[in-house]
Order: sequence, then structure tokens, then C-alpha cells
Amino acid sequence: MSAQTLFSCSVINVVKNIPKGKTMSYGEVARRAGFPGAARAVGSLMKNNHDKGVPCHRVIRADGGVGQYNNGGEEVKAALLRKEAMFMK
Repeated sequence: MSAQTLFSCSVINVVKNIPKGKTMSYGEVARRAGFPGAARAVGSLMKNNHDKGVPCHRVIRADGGVGQYNNGGEEVKAALLRKEAMFMK
């Protein structure tokens, strides 16, 4: 398996396991995937993800900002996160 494929598969596995109503920073996803220091690469992968089975809206910036979202921008991402949090209460 190539390094890129290993990276992509590892990151996607971590992101798929972020529970509804929870978030994880790009850096934390990178660490849990086994690639510490690859936060930007995680962001690039999420930016280009169009698989609806990968909840990339749950991956946020380290400062708590929602960051960009390839399926509608920051406002849509924030709305999805608010909706999920409401259902978790």
C-alpha cells in the first residue's frame, strides 16, 4: 500500500469514528491516524472528500473555529454541527 493510500485510509477511518455531536481538530485526527504533524494534509484530504459516509464536517480547527467545508462553506458546516449537538442532548 502506498504512503498516500495508507494516510488517506487511516485518516478516513478516524473521521468515520468521530461520534455524532462530537468534533476533533485536524491535528488530533492526524495524530490518531498515526501521522502527527500532518494537520494540513488532513485538511486537504477533507477538502477534497465528497463521500457522504465520511463526516468531514466534524473535523474543526484547533482554535475551535469550524473551518471550511466543501459541501456549502462554513455556515453549512456550523449548522450541521449545531443540529447534531441538539440531537445529542
